[in-house]
Amino acid sequence: MNEFKRIGIILIGWFFIGLGILGLFLPILQGILFIMIGLAILSSRSEIIKRFLKHLEERYPHHHERMEKFREKMRHWFKRD
Repeated sequence: MNEFKRIGIILIGWFFIGLGILGLFLPILQGILFIMIGLAILSSRSEIIKRFLKHLEERYPHHHERMEKFREKMRHWFKRD
């Protein structure tokens, strides 16, 4: 089950990054927000992504606040019992 969670987290993270890339070109979606959500999900697995998120936090504080709320929800969903 642990391997299934790890793969699920990676797939969900890349899904949000892909959705964010689409959002950069489509006026309906907020691309930066979805990219940041995807990076937040993947940051549990990569130190490089953690550093990149720190840079984005300084540049886009409003989106960072929204991403942190989503990150807390994700931690609650995937917490270990």
